[in-house]
Amino acid sequence: MEDVESFTYLGSIIEEQGGSDADVKARIGKARSAFLQLKNIWNSKQLSTNIKVRTFNTNVKTVLMYGAETWRTTTTTIKRRWKWTGHILLKSSNCITRQALTWNPEEKRKRERPKKTLRREIEADMQRMNNNWKELEGIGQDRVGWGMLVSGLCSFTE
Repeated sequence: MEDVESFTYLGSIIEEQGGSDADVKARIGKARSAFLQLKNIWNSKQLSTNIKVRTFNTNVKTVLMYGAETWRTTTTTIKRRWKWTGHILLKSSNCITRQALTWNPEEKRKRERPKKTLRREIEADMQRMNNNWKELEGIGQDRVGWGMLVSGLCSFTE
């Protein structure tokens, strides 16, 4: 038997150290490729936005998220997520990316656990530090303050 640093098993890259960075990068590349192959659909004026969204969810999102439940969340991943969140909070309130981040679904799910959204993940992290969403939005306007928050969160989650 040969000793290797990584190998592919059932479409996922398994690393010797147990990390998932290589698998995530490979999935992003495959999803990007799937997205670009559908360029004619995205540029089509005859197709509705609804059809384009359904096509994206079926052909791109599934490729991206395959095996995601097995990916490890590392401190580096958490730090990148928080830096991205700070970047989005600096945008104006009418920016679609900011609207997606700050959207909070109100409806209850039947007999299931609450839908896991990025905002709810962020709120859970903030509750552990005794902060709330409004405070987060205020800190997000200050780059230095945001950097200190990210450093504190990353040391808090280790």
